[in-house]
Amino acid sequence: MKALEQKIVTEGNVLSDSVIKVDSFLNHQIDPLLMKQIGQEFADRFSDTNITKVLTLESSGIAPATMTGLILGVPVVFAKKRKPITLAEHFSTEVYSFTKKEMNNITIAKDFLKPDDNILLIDDFLANGQAVSGMVDIIKQAGASLAGVGIVIEKGFQHGGKILRQEGIRVESLAIISSMENKQITFDKEGALT
Repeated sequence: MKALEQKIVTEGNVLSDSVIKVDSFLNHQIDPLLMKQIGQEFADRFSDTNITKVLTLESSGIAPATMTGLILGVPVVFAKKRKPITLAEHFSTEVYSFTKKEMNNITIAKDFLKPDDNILLIDDFLANGQAVSGMVDIIKQAGASLAGVGIVIEKGFQHGGKILRQEGIRVESLAIISSMENKQITFDKEGALT
């Protein structure tokens, strides 16, 4: 997605060979016009899958997931990183955050995921695949189906995307960064890395 790649190049801040900050349009401040384009792109890519719900993990996945759900006309559910006292029956799993270097117990109320749901997972980043794997685990706990995974930015030089694809999971990434060496962003032009 050219508009997203351009935004990453012009506004992304490469902090190291493995960390990029995109908080001016995705992770802190939101560019709503770009989010609308992202939502449309995900809706187009998964138009053949009869999605019933979009699922994401708080908080940076909420904006692209909401736009995708709006265009698809389906509810958006987000996993919480902290279980509120009001949450009774729920699905939960442990997820390691690469960026924050911490383990989170993510939860979703059982009311919002049902066995007849066909879920589209949306997340902001795919690096090692821990967040996606955790949400896939919750989908399995609910007995629901996984239609696929939509990723805004994939770090193709890390192994999460490769592992998920080898497991037979459909992963659609809008921008795949193949390298950030020497603070230079290089995109994979061939599509999904294998």
